[in-house]
Amino acid sequence: MTQRLLAGERRALARAITLVESGREDHRAQAGELLQRLRGHGREALRVGLSGTPGVGKSTFIESFGCMLTAQGLKVAVLAVDPSSARSGGSILGDKTRMERLARDPNAFIRPSPSQSQLGGVARRTREAIDLCEAAGFDVILIETVGVGQSETMVAEMADLFLLLLAPAGGDELQGVKRGIMEMADILLINKADGDLKTTAIRTCADYAGALRLLRKRPQDPRDFPKALTVSAVEENGLEKAWEEMRTLSDWRHENGHFAARRAAQARYWFEAEVREALLSRLNREPVKGAMTTLAGQVENGAVSATAAADQLMREYLMM
Repeated sequence: MTQRLLAGERRALARAITLVESGREDHRAQAGELLQRLRGHGREALRVGLSGTPGVGKSTFIESFGCMLTAQGLKVAVLAVDPSSARSGGSILGDKTRMERLARDPNAFIRPSPSQSQLGGVARRTREAIDLCEAAGFDVILIETVGVGQSETMVAEMADLFLLLLAPAGGDELQGVKRGIMEMADILLINKADGDLKTTAIRTCADYAGALRLLRKRPQDPRDFPKALTVSAVEENGLEKAWEEMRTLSDWRHENGHFAARRAAQARYWFEAEVREALLSRLNREPVKGAMTTLAGQVENGAVSATAAADQLMREYLMM
C-alpha cells in the first residue's frame, strides 16, 4: 500500500484513511506502521483549515475554490467532517453530494468522515488523514470543520492557514462568533457578496476589519494580517484574491521561519494528545474498568469524594 499511496493512487489513499480511522487494535498497529513508513517522503502540501457559521456556504465555497485551484493544475484534497448523531452515532456524510462538480474532477479527492464523539470540529483521525493526503502528492488540503463553536479552534492545530467563513450580517453576527476563533483565524472571508447582499457584505467586511485591528498582533503574521475579504462562491468572485492572500501569508511565514516552527509545535501538540488518548483508553480496560465501577459506586453512596477516588485510581493503576 505504501508505494501505491506514494504514487498517488486514489483507491490506496481511501483505503489508508479507512485504516487510520479504524478503532480495532490490529488496524491501529497497521496504521502506525504505515504512517512510520511514509515519514520523510519530502512532500509538503498547504494545509488550509476552514470553519464557518451554519448555512454560510462552506461546501459551495470549497467546491468553487477547489475547482479554481485544479484549473491551475493543482491537486486538491478535501477532508470534510460531518456531525454524528448523539443518539445513534451515525452520520449522513453528504459533503460529497454537495460538491458534485469537484467530486468529478480527476485532480480532486473528497473524503467525508464522521466526527463521532470528537470535539474541536474535526474527526479523531483527521490529522493522520492529512499526512496521508500529503504523502499522496496533493498540493492543497482543505479541512472543513463541523461548524463554528467554542471548540472549533482545534483545526488550527493541524492547519497552516485557518480561514473563517462568515455571512453578510449585522452586529448580532459579530457578537455570535466567539472571540477565541476570531483570534485563531488568519483570514476572514465574508461569503455571499453578490446580488442584494453585496452591499451588506462589503459593510460587514469593514466591520470585521475594524474588529481585527483591536486584536493583539501575532508574531507569526505580517503587518496587515489577519484580514477580512469578501467573496462570492456562487459567482466565483474574490476567490483569486483570497488565494493570492493565502499564498502571500504562507510565503511570508516560510521566509521568516514561522511555517516550520508552527508545524513543529503542532507535532508536539498531537504527540501529547496521543498520550492523553492512550491513558484514557486504559480506563476502559480491565482491571481498571472494574476498579472505576467500584469507586464510582462509592462516590455515588457518598463514601468517598470524587477527587479522592480519582487520586486512588491514578495511584494504583497509572503505572500498570
